Amino acid sequence: MRTGHCLCGAIRLTVRGETGPVIACHCSQCRRQTGLYFASADVQRADLAIEGEEFVSWYHASDTAARGFCSRCGSALFWAANGSAKISVMAGLFDQPSGLRMDHHIYCKDKGDFYHIADGLPQYETYPQTG
Repeated sequence: MRTGHCLCGAIRLTVRGETGPVIACHCSQCRRQTGLYFASADVQRADLAIEGEEFVSWYHASDTAARGFCSRCGSALFWAANGSAKISVMAGLFDQPSGLRMDHHIYCKDKGDFYHIADGLPQYETYPQTG
């Protein structure tokens, strides 16, 4: 089980079940939303409990996904593909120690020109194809 909250504490979350590895997304939308990149871990929606859900606002950034944020403090919270059983939770929301580890970087072709990725983890130009 993992717990966490937004900056102001209006939204608290509990994840019961597996939490995927942290993936850093450097796409232009994530960069614009966070100022750097979006580091998140996937969880099953059924395993996520949200207190203060009335403060979660959703922005439909594309036809295929939405981004959740706290309407009180502005904290970025979630990225959710339409119709998916999974939801990406911002890794920084989790209480410490989180036990999470960064696994790889995606959409590196869109990363900001003001920083370098130098952690030695795999870097993908877009989203890696699996299977």
